[in-house]
Amino acid sequence: MNISEESGGGEGLARLRATVREKWDSLSASERAVAQHLVSAPVESLLFASAQELGSASGTSNASVVRTLQRLDYAGLPALKRELASDFTSSVAPEVRLQQRIAHVGRDLDGIWGEVFDEAQERIEHARRLTPGDALRDAVGILAEAAESGEIHCYGVAASEFAARHLALALGRIGCRARHLGETGFALADPLLRLRQGDAVVIFQPGRALAELTVITERTRSVGARVILVTDELAELYGPSVDAVLIAPHTPTGITAEALTAIVVADALLLALTALDETRAVETSHQLTALREQLLKPKRK
Repeated sequence: MNISEESGGGEGLARLRATVREKWDSLSASERAVAQHLVSAPVESLLFASAQELGSASGTSNASVVRTLQRLDYAGLPALKRELASDFTSSVAPEVRLQQRIAHVGRDLDGIWGEVFDEAQERIEHARRLTPGDALRDAVGILAEAAESGEIHCYGVAASEFAARHLALALGRIGCRARHLGETGFALADPLLRLRQGDAVVIFQPGRALAELTVITERTRSVGARVILVTDELAELYGPSVDAVLIAPHTPTGITAEALTAIVVADALLLALTALDETRAVETSHQLTALREQLLKPKRK
């Protein structure tokens, strides 16, 4: 085994190297080939590589890459990329990462098309595996109770605003009282005053521990409301302070939209709520259609 002993590369790479050393004797020949490539290749190349590309580079296969990552205790390639990306993005300037992303995808349209869809599929499949069924049931139960007796507040700022607005709008279309919260700092105090017992707050925040999250969770608990957190890296930090955590892995490369997996998680919640109260959802949809038809009618002269 030839694994560099250098300390550079960040915690993610250090953990990968240590795990490979620990498990080396138990790996098969193809798994060793994959592991050797993972610890030898530049971090930026791993971030942009698909399982198929890693299989070709290591002289193995897509299946060998997936199997090796599992043997190394990673949930999948997105999990490895997430750990490596944390160090990479903190040490490499955004414009440099953009240049590397452009250099990787090149100008081949078929290649670009494939890169985007491959990463989107990886992230969605990773989200599907990471959220256990009981967490989803807890979240749906919380929203169902709030839909009956209170209001659902969807908090998201910056890139997370898209998912929060999407959920709030779609909840309204199935008959639930919902609103988007996007204030930060001092301005957040006013919307937090509207929180009541029986309400629910859905927080979309992938990885940065904003001060607002602590204020929101403390205010929510103080009034008897409940909190659902949709996140990537903050589950351990905020898990004890919220009622349910759903995992939405962020992008390690920037090739796909940050909010992609959060929107998919929101859609799962919406479909579940629709199924729980089909009558309300259908009636609200009928009213929405009628209003749209009125708005589309030509004005009378």
